[in-house]
Amino acid sequence: MKMGNERIKQKFDDINDKIDFMIEFCHELQQENKELVLKIRGLESELDTKDKTEKQFSEQDELIQSKIDGLLKKLNYFSNSAPGEYSSNL
Repeated sequence: MKMGNERIKQKFDDINDKIDFMIEFCHELQQENKELVLKIRGLESELDTKDKTEKQFSEQDELIQSKIDGLLKKLNYFSNSAPGEYSSNL
């Protein structure tokens, strides 16, 4: 009977060791998850900043293109008009 009790005790010790391992592993995964969540938030913030910057550049590009188009219209008008007909009110 003593042999059976020792075997049962050994099984409980093995189970206890495995549970301890699982608890520690779970804590490590939780810590890793926290770190990854923080990293994701940082990357999302960077992406948002880059999106805003890209939008600003796009708006500036549109403004520059509009000004270039206006200047080209003035140049075309000037080059197609007779001397003395150019008006600076365009």
